[in-house]
Amino acid sequence: QLQLVESGGGLVQPGGSLRLSCAASGFTLDYYAIGWFRQAPGKEREGVSCISSSNSSTYYVDSVKGRFTICRDNAKNTVFLQMNSLKPEDTGVYYCAARFRRCASREYDYPYWGQGTQVTVSS
Repeated sequence: QLQLVESGGGLVQPGGSLRLSCAASGFTLDYYAIGWFRQAPGKEREGVSCISSSNSSTYYVDSVKGRFTICRDNAKNTVFLQMNSLKPEDTGVYYCAARFRRCASREYDYPYWGQGTQVTVSS
């Protein structure tokens, strides 16, 4: 059974850092693109970042460029999202999602999803 499990969320002050993990089980991430999405209270879910399978091309939404970094460790079957210089507007539930090979911008293009991890940026 294909499963994704996020971890690493928590409460952090503005300017702080968190590293989210997306661990896969039941399949190997080598052939899958992994996207990170987030949903703030009262808002629609939005794409944050993605890393493709083949050449590990990376993509970021403009609001996180220069602050977030996505990377994959295929040996650990895990994708990470390093989040630095966090802002209150980064608050939300963060989800990772998988689709075959290439990144896509729409959440509907991702058939596999984790349960989410809460990130709260507040002083």
